[in-house]
Formats: sequence, C-alpha cells, structure tokens
Amino acid sequence: MEVETAAPTSVGARRPMLQLFVALWRALPILAVAWWSLLIVGAVLPSVFAVLTGRVIGRISAPDGGQLAPALIALGVCFLLMQVLPHAESVVSMSLGSRLANWLNDRQMRASVAPAGLAHLEHPDLAAIRDVDRSMSGPPLYLAIYFVRGSLHRFLVGVVSALTLAVYSWWAALALVAIWTSTHWLLRESSVWKDRNTTEVDLTRQHANYAYALAMEPEFAKEVRLFGLSDWVVERFASWRLELYDAQYLATRLRERSVVGAAALVIVGNIVVFGLMGHGYLAGDWPLQDLISAVQLAVGVQWVAFGGLSWAADDAATAVQAVNQLEPLLGPAGHLSTGARTVPNRQIEVELREVSFSYPRSESPVYSGLNLRIPPGKSLAIVGANGVGKTSLAKLLCRFYDPTGGRILIDGIDLRDLDVESWRTRIAAVFQDFAHFERSLRDNVDPAGRCTDDEIRASLRDAGADHIIDLDTPMAKGYVGGTDLSGGQWQRVALARVLCGVRSGAQLVILDEPTANLDVSGEATMFSRLLAETKGTTTVLISHRFSTVRMADQIAVLVDGKVAEFGNHDQLIAADGHYRRMFDLQASRFTTEYNEDGEQYLVLE
Repeated sequence: MEVETAAPTSVGARRPMLQLFVALWRALPILAVAWWSLLIVGAVLPSVFAVLTGRVIGRISAPDGGQLAPALIALGVCFLLMQVLPHAESVVSMSLGSRLANWLNDRQMRASVAPAGLAHLEHPDLAAIRDVDRSMSGPPLYLAIYFVRGSLHRFLVGVVSALTLAVYSWWAALALVAIWTSTHWLLRESSVWKDRNTTEVDLTRQHANYAYALAMEPEFAKEVRLFGLSDWVVERFASWRLELYDAQYLATRLRERSVVGAAALVIVGNIVVFGLMGHGYLAGDWPLQDLISAVQLAVGVQWVAFGGLSWAADDAATAVQAVNQLEPLLGPAGHLSTGARTVPNRQIEVELREVSFSYPRSESPVYSGLNLRIPPGKSLAIVGANGVGKTSLAKLLCRFYDPTGGRILIDGIDLRDLDVESWRTRIAAVFQDFAHFERSLRDNVDPAGRCTDDEIRASLRDAGADHIIDLDTPMAKGYVGGTDLSGGQWQRVALARVLCGVRSGAQLVILDEPTANLDVSGEATMFSRLLAETKGTTTVLISHRFSTVRMADQIAVLVDGKVAEFGNHDQLIAADGHYRRMFDLQASRFTTEYNEDGEQYLVLE
C-alpha cells in the first residue's frame, strides 16, 4: 500500500492540533470531508430545531392556525436527523481514527526500515515514538478521534447557538458567550489530564508497565513461577497503578477556589440574562415564539464551555507530532551514502585499513586503527574477549554501519563506493540473534527468493535439517498447520540459509556464533560441512569455541580494538600468546574424541 508521507520540515513547525487535522486529511481525504460535514451539520441542527420550535409555537398561537403542517414536518425531520446523525458521526469518527492509526504506523515503519544502516534504530527517542497508538499513555486513535468529535461537536453547537441567538438578542448572546468562555480561563488548570505527563507520572507509569510485563510476557514466565514471584508481581502492579492514579490526580487536581468562583459567575450571569429575557417578554418586547427559540438557543450556548479540543485531541496530536518528527530524526541517522559500482562476480578479498569505529552516542571506540586482511576464498576466525568488537566487524562488513575512520576495501574498492543493495546480495550471513520468520520453511531458508526448491532442500540436507518438516509448513504455531522448532533445529535452518545464499552467488560468508545451540560433537560436524560447502568463498567466523575456530585457515585475535595476533592454529599455539592462553583455558576442560566420520571434536570431562 502506497502511503503519502508528510513533509516534516513544513508541518513540524506548525501547532500540534493543526498537524492533527492535516494528518486526518492526508490519511483519507474523502472520509475527512465526510467527518467535517457531519460535524458541521450536527452542530447546526440544534439551532435549527430551536428556531423551528418557535415557529411551530407561533403557528399554534396564530388566530387562524397558520401553516402548521409544514412547520411540524420540518421540526420532525430536524428531530429525526438529530437522533440519527450522532450515530453516523460516531461510525465515521472511529473509521477515520483507525485509518489515521494505520497511516501513521505505515509512515513509522517506512521511516524505520528505509535507511540502509542501523544507527537510527538506537536513537533514545525512538522507544517513545514506537508507542504510537498502543494505548500506553492514552486511548487508541480510533477512540481518540471519537472523543475529539464529541468535544468539537459540543463547542460548535455552542458557537452556532450564540450566533443564532444574536439574531434575537445581541446582548444576550454576547453576555452568555462572555460568561461561558470565561470558564476556560478560570479553570485553565482544572482541565482533565492537563499537564498529566509529569516526570513523576512518567516514572510511575514505567514501573506499572514493567510489573504488567512481568505478569504477561512469556520471557519472564519461567522465573516468576520458579521463584514464586506471582503474588509479588500482582502486588507490585496494583501498588504502582494506584500510585500512578495518585500522580495523575496531583498533576491534574482541581483548584477549588477557581471552581467555586466559576460556578458563582455562571449561576449569577445566567440568572441575570434569563431574567432579562423573561422581563422583555412580559413587557411585550418579544413574542412568545421568539422567546421559546431564544431560551433554547441560550441553553445551547453553554456548550462553548464544555466543548473544544479535549485531552483526547492532545493525545492524538501528540501521536501525529511524534511521527512527523520521526522522519527527519531517523532519516539522516541511518543514512548511508551509496556508490554505483557493483561487486565483481569472483572470489573477493576483504581488507580493513586503519579502521576506527564507535557506536552512536557511545564514548568508547570499538576500533582504533584496525588493520586486517581476509584473503580471497579463505576462512578467517575472529576471537577475543567479550566486547572487543567481534560482532561489530560483522556489522561493518554487512555495511549496517560505516566506520568513523579508515576504509574497508573489497578487491581494492572502498565499500562505500559499492551499491549497498548489490553488495548485500553477495553476502550470506547468520547472526547469533538470527530472525525466526513467521513464514514457511522455504521462506526461512531463502527469504530473498533466489533459490529453487531443490537448492533449498540441498541446503537443508547439508545443514542436517532436511528431515524436520515440509517446505510449505508455517514456522509458527499460530497458523493452521504451523509448528515451531527447538533451538538446535532453528540453528540448522539458519545455517541452511547461509548455504542457500552461497548457492545463489554469495561471495562473502559471515558466521557469528553459527553453532551456539549445538553440542560440541554436532558443532564439529556442522562446521566441517560448512567449510566444505563454502570452499572457495571468503568466510569470516566469529565463535568462542576453539574446537570450531581451529578449523579456520587463519585466525585473528582482537585485543583493545586491534589485531594482536594473526596466523593459523598451530602458529598461534607456538607463539604462546593470547590465543594459547585462551585455548588452554578452554581445552583444559575437554578431551579429544572422534565422531563417526573420523573427525576430531572435544568432549567436556
């Protein structure tokens, strides 16, 4: 579905309420026109009804009875419309609110996935923007627009009533408008939810939401039950919710002095106005029919005080404003310049020259002058302590980020000069936190749709997963005939994804902890298969298991963001440095055995 995006530079400078009404128009113009039309007609009808009521009274009181039938028919039609129209307004309002929510979410998703890089997803404001229309701090947008419609309807009824009343008595209209609108000023700190998002409210809401997540989210379920925390979780949730209500009350409490003063002004003012209107009738200044209409219109003017842009409008406007701010916020942050050069269709050499890199909003550099060469068609293992930048190297090679200094060269070409999409078609990668797509097994192995079914089956066979399920089976239990897999089975599917990528032409393979969910024997067998299937492909392996690392052609040891040691397994053992110490520490807990293929693997003693 194509979605028009707002121009954030022009709209962002406008007031939030204007942004809301502009968004309603852009979300679905036809429905927005219907919404405003119904709103205006619905606001005019009460005044029309008041005028027609006076005319009916006038016809009845006329000596000859006048033309009573047309007046009664008109009054009946107006009354019928007043009963039916609010229901139509409600349906249109909720439909328009739902459309607005979909439109905002579409824009939000497009803004999030459009940049080629990942830096924008780490922006601290993004978490709050993600809550748009998730009922976290207000009603869903379809209800918010429904509430906005009710508030605007009441306000417009008051305005139209005042304008119509001015035809009968300008001073009465002016006086009542002054009386009722003064309440907006007198009770300006008493409006519901005004300034409700204080620091105390936000912090308490965060605690309450966390307690709710402990009870509802599957990731916490085991520990909550294992440690007997069920009663504690419920107690904390109830406690924090009560504190949230108290904090919201304190942020929106009524000022009793203002309420009393406003009530006194309204009561006294209305008594005076209605008293003068009655006096005018008794004095013969007004006919009865005008008095009947004027009294109804005077009552309608009160809605000037009880209508307007409610707290729901503020919530809806905040959602629109957040998404309007999202596009300029995320676009530059995740933008990667791209060249037009394509990747040569051959074995590639990867070289890092004086590469420096820091994550956005991080003060600690990951690399500072990293130099590394990966020969074409060879496998290179990256080892080092946690936090030295092993996974960061994989992200840079996939060009999810650009280095802050230095260059990454692909066959001597700066990676930034290559077309991003073209480069990524030449990469087959599996990450430690790889995605589980809720699609068929076929789509999980070949998400890009570049392989035939025979190639997909061959990849599954080489990964030891061809016996799991049929290719058309949905990989989620929520679908008809769907299923889920164990961690080890999913790991094999992810590895099959890499092998499928190699079969479709990938020239760089990146394996970030590729066999973390397999046992040591299964890992040794699997990685030997991977090396065999990716032979001739430049391969980068990141693993903490030295039984796997030792199979690589070359090994690079990272220390403090630089390559401290480089060589094959035997050379690094002989060098008796960082690698030897790490290997001995891990190998001391294992003994060497052989699998059914005669291959060595380590077994924990």
